[in-house]
Amino acid sequence: MYTVLFQQGHHQCLMFSELTAGDDESVQSNQFLLVNGQTGAILDPGGNLAYNELYLGMSQHFPPHKLAAILASHADPDIIASLDRWMTSTQAKVYISRIWERFAPHFCKPGKTVGRIVGLPDPGARLMLGEGEERFELWALPAHFMHAEGNFQFYDPVSRILFSGDLGASLGTGLRPDRIVKDLGPHIARMEGFHRRYMVSNKVLRLWAAMVKDLDIAMIVPQHGSPMAGPAVGQFIDWIRELDCGIDLMGTQNYRVPE
Repeated sequence: MYTVLFQQGHHQCLMFSELTAGDDESVQSNQFLLVNGQTGAILDPGGNLAYNELYLGMSQHFPPHKLAAILASHADPDIIASLDRWMTSTQAKVYISRIWERFAPHFCKPGKTVGRIVGLPDPGARLMLGEGEERFELWALPAHFMHAEGNFQFYDPVSRILFSGDLGASLGTGLRPDRIVKDLGPHIARMEGFHRRYMVSNKVLRLWAAMVKDLDIAMIVPQHGSPMAGPAVGQFIDWIRELDCGIDLMGTQNYRVPE
């Protein structure tokens, strides 16, 4: 199952959200395919639980062996644990934070990633993916400590979609990732616990909010749960700006020798 997030001319963004459905031991996650004519990229392709279904699903829209890029927001298993298999089935380069570029090869057999990992610098970059007339631009935006130390979000200036990684994630039974949230209010209950635990501090959330407040965002699409569009985009930025989380909530009660 896939959701078309954007399609205009030869540019499209697809989300695969149910590839691990039925596996009660794993967290739900979204994988993304971006296509610009004959150039394709996958974002946060997931672990081995998702690989087979993602490969087959994306084959209906783009030849996997022609992928130009694999983009990873960070290095968690649900982001790139399937990297070894993608290194075999494609010639794509892997874009990941510079602080994770020497850790990512641990997902692969020796030698598979040689010359194929592009370390993103902390300030981010405007990436040009692919070659020729159908290459396309994708912005790597710094999102450090939300929740990983080296963390990036990816902004597509054509679709105006911000692929936000763990920021904006929603969890819970009965969640429908294929349904776009346009009013944040009823949705906060699915987000609050996750963000209070997984985001490091309110300081980084405020820095992020200041960075994106003037960015033209049509949709925020996290790696877990439902996309947000319309009024929910601004509502989310306002909500996250004021959220206490992570070390803001920690005290001596959290650091005691167990009895």
